[in-house]
Amino acid sequence: MAFSDENNPNLIIKPTGFLPGGGLENRGRAFGQEISRTNNRRALNDINQNYQAYPCVVNKRALSGKQEIYEKKQVDPFHRPITRKFAAQIASSQQYHQPQGTNKPNSFLSNSNAFGHSIFVDEDCKTVENDHPVPMFLEKPEPSSLSQESTQMAEVEMEDITDEHDDPVIDIDGVDSTNPLAVVDYVDELYAHYRKLENSSCVSPNYMTKQFDINEKMRAILIDWLIEVHDKFDLIGETLFLTVNLIDRFLSQKTVVRKKLQLVGLVSMLLACKYEEVSIPVVGDLILISDKAYSRKEVLEMETVMLNCLQFNMSVPTPFVFLRRFLKAAQSNNKLELLAFFLIELSLVEYEMLRFPPSLLAAAATYTAQCTLTGVKGWSRTCQWHSSYSEDQLLECSRLMVGFHQRAATGKLTGVHRKYCTSKFNYTAKCEPAHFLLQTQQ
Repeated sequence: MAFSDENNPNLIIKPTGFLPGGGLENRGRAFGQEISRTNNRRALNDINQNYQAYPCVVNKRALSGKQEIYEKKQVDPFHRPITRKFAAQIASSQQYHQPQGTNKPNSFLSNSNAFGHSIFVDEDCKTVENDHPVPMFLEKPEPSSLSQESTQMAEVEMEDITDEHDDPVIDIDGVDSTNPLAVVDYVDELYAHYRKLENSSCVSPNYMTKQFDINEKMRAILIDWLIEVHDKFDLIGETLFLTVNLIDRFLSQKTVVRKKLQLVGLVSMLLACKYEEVSIPVVGDLILISDKAYSRKEVLEMETVMLNCLQFNMSVPTPFVFLRRFLKAAQSNNKLELLAFFLIELSLVEYEMLRFPPSLLAAAATYTAQCTLTGVKGWSRTCQWHSSYSEDQLLECSRLMVGFHQRAATGKLTGVHRKYCTSKFNYTAKCEPAHFLLQTQQ
């Protein structure tokens, strides 16, 4: 078996490196050492003399073994291209650090600098005559060097930027990024979904016209009583708001006689507890709290009627879910939170507030509570961003809430006022209403 060289067809190379058993001999010998030297191949150093490559940086330390060859043959190593301005800056820095008493020329073409030989790539300057070094400044120039016009322009620009970012939108979910219960990754999509569904949870603001035996005053008495029952059983906030929603949705579809209205309220609270609570009150407790006005059979029958009428749809967005979000956007404390819930529970009792969607009620309660505590009107961009309501859109609902606050301690329906006049709720009902919101009404 033999191999032929493509460069020299007449050269025959014998496979001397193989043993009969298939092994190799002379392992220390370099590959191709047995090849005849009579070929016409040229040495690599001769090829390099005529090779033209793009300028680049060469690591001289890596070529320490070949440094003498470069110096003897005067072969210039490849270098990185720099501009003439940058070379002048290097020369200036060398002149600054040059020790006194040395007469070494400080040319930017010298081999003594850190960058080695230089190749210039800018062709706008062909000569180096009268080419003075350009110092490189790391500090800002003195204010006096700026013209008065440029200074005034800079001040105007800074004022515009400051005015634009005086009230930025704050990231209210950043603090909960490590809390899995806050579902930060999905919270925006959740509330966008709530806004789409809130209209389906609303009822007609004049549905009482279809009822022949009850009216809006009876509805107010029922809800005022249920707020006290809710507080007595120590239920969570979601339960109360869902209870009121179930009552209004059922009454908007079914006519109810007067003696069954309280039963509708009890069954609505029972269904809300089954949906929201972990530990729910038993049917016997509800019968007892109604002074045994209804039997167990009547409660269970009404539960079936209501579920069929509502098509088992218990999952609706109430003002509670929006109020929690808007209070977070307002960076509320405990005092602001209690006052907002006090105002919105007063609104639950009032039939006329049914014309406002749940999100608007929650935003108006947050806005009114802020105005009540601060004494001035204010609605931040963060609150406006997350609620999608401007201050002007909230004023009508907010003024109604201020009126409810003024009359909370008077009349027959004082259940909410008594609830928030306790130490449990930090005597929130005793807070002075925001009268100035009514004075701005046109």
